[in-house]
Amino acid sequence: MSSTTPPSRRSDVHLTHLSHALDLARKSPPKPTNFRVGCVIVSYPPPADTTTTGTVLSTGYTLELDGNTHAEQCALSKLAHSHGLEDESRLHELGGEGGLLAGANNVTLYTTLEPCGLRLSGNKPCVERIIETRKKSGGGGGGGGGGIARVIFGAREPGTFVRDSKSLQRLDAEGVPWEYVHGLEDEILSVAMEGHDTNTKTATDNADASHTAPEAGSATTARGIVDISPEERRRQESLPRNPKKRMMETV
Repeated sequence: MSSTTPPSRRSDVHLTHLSHALDLARKSPPKPTNFRVGCVIVSYPPPADTTTTGTVLSTGYTLELDGNTHAEQCALSKLAHSHGLEDESRLHELGGEGGLLAGANNVTLYTTLEPCGLRLSGNKPCVERIIETRKKSGGGGGGGGGGIARVIFGAREPGTFVRDSKSLQRLDAEGVPWEYVHGLEDEILSVAMEGHDTNTKTATDNADASHTAPEAGSATTARGIVDISPEERRRQESLPRNPKKRMMETV
């Protein structure tokens, strides 16, 4: 069940993997147009309990792979390629009985920041990539019992690019359990926003305002628009306009 977990013995193993993800995030180049994020995908096959460290299946960090790639995207893509799949959109094929992503393996995705629910670039959000791993192999949605079994993160997404992220509501709607584990927030946000220069304080303020994760199943009202921060809007407006070129991909 989706929840918020303070530091405790129960969350020690989660903090271990989040610390690993944070180390990966530090490998990402600091840029004003990205958050530096790390991701670790771990399998917990039975018998598994809260003291089991599990088996790391894949890792990733922002911009590790070519293109404007996010950490979760990189980890999922590397996992797919390591098992002979063209891309991460086919990971659901590993979710059948006996497969690597079978439900019995309790595959957990750890990410320093909650997965993005919207990308201003138009690229597929990471939350949708996660949900896709749970598709039934025969097509259609609804989840087939496999795929990413749950998502664990160590900080909420700051409002630098997109405010009031709806990613957790999206996970709830698709029945994907998530857990917000406290204890590394300050480090995670410091690493994530390195390279943001004068926007750092505003981004931190926005993050502080949204640190409390919504209760699972809580009612929310979608804005229906892309709500970016004033600083980001001014930055975009100051860019030289060239109709023959695409707008710079932001996130």
